[in-house]
Amino acid sequence: MRIAIIGNGNVATSLHAAFSKKGIDAPMINSRELVSGLVDEGISGLADVYIYAVRDEALREVIAAVHAPARSVHVHTSGTVPISVFGEDKPHCGILYPFQTFSKAQPIDDFTDIPLFIEAKNIDDVAAVYTLALTLSPRVIETTQADRERLHVAGVFANNFTNCMYRIAADILKGTSIPFSVLLPLIDQTAAKVHTLAPKDAQTGPAVRDDEQVIRHHIELLQSLPVANHDLAAEIYRQLTDYIRTNR
Repeated sequence: MRIAIIGNGNVATSLHAAFSKKGIDAPMINSRELVSGLVDEGISGLADVYIYAVRDEALREVIAAVHAPARSVHVHTSGTVPISVFGEDKPHCGILYPFQTFSKAQPIDDFTDIPLFIEAKNIDDVAAVYTLALTLSPRVIETTQADRERLHVAGVFANNFTNCMYRIAADILKGTSIPFSVLLPLIDQTAAKVHTLAPKDAQTGPAVRDDEQVIRHHIELLQSLPVANHDLAAEIYRQLTDYIRTNR
């Protein structure tokens, strides 16, 4: 099975590394060069499977720039874009959504523990995408567009927003003698607890205790800090506190 990865960003880099570790040649093709015509049209016969790992807003244009035999299978890796983006000229298509955070600077070459969510138009294409996914991970799950969209939003809260909280915490400690690294055991323990406890049961802190004195003090402290966006950080604190209190 010949595989071509369209894109060279975060997801594409890890997919390339993971396939390479399995001994599978999966070259990355620069999507901008493809769209601008800088990539030779020899791409048409390059692969049996094309994996589009590009930004959602670029998907339609990039897909249109690939001219491949009708037998080729086309899959994208988006958590939100529907399968209809492939149109009628690419009859064999699907979705291969790896549910993980990826960084180009630190690629993942082992997908064994990463759940891969797949979708396709018919049973034959489901089988093809399933077989492709199994080359990377045993955790392959067929899902619907609606469920995948909700999973994507859940992932934003669990990962992107959580990382933003780390960034706010780091900003709060700026100008003190305390390094961000002292938070790492707390971060690790917080993540470890939800392996055995429901997130609601693992919740601790002044909001779940309804400790108004501490909450008020924290908000006042945040508003007085000489750091960027301190008022916004105070508002985020207030909103999250209200959510925890409401859902105790």
